[in-house]
Amino acid sequence: MRFGFSDKIWLYRSPVDFRKGIDGLVYLVVEELKQDPTSGHIFIFRNRLGSRLKLLWWDVNGFWLCYRRLEQGKFSFPTLGEKIWLLDQDELSWLLSGLDFTKQKRRPKVTATSFI
Repeated sequence: MRFGFSDKIWLYRSPVDFRKGIDGLVYLVVEELKQDPTSGHIFIFRNRLGSRLKLLWWDVNGFWLCYRRLEQGKFSFPTLGEKIWLLDQDELSWLLSGLDFTKQKRRPKVTATSFI
């Protein structure tokens, strides 16, 4: 499984019943988020306690459903704002690591001008 760098990563902030499988999550993507689940975008869902995540992703001819559980602690989620958040690759990595992705600092962008 390999995510493309251009794939959008959507975090659904409201807790979801984790008994939902692929079909239940696809229904949420279509009906609540008004998104195309076969777009190649990654959709992230959380449980009520904040200790588990599910990632839903369409890959050419079928869905992937990935499950992440923290053995200790909880994932950090934003408390205010929209129902769905667009994340980038760094924020996804921080989230999956259990870090509060909203508080991480990025290094400033640098443009190289000398290659010798």
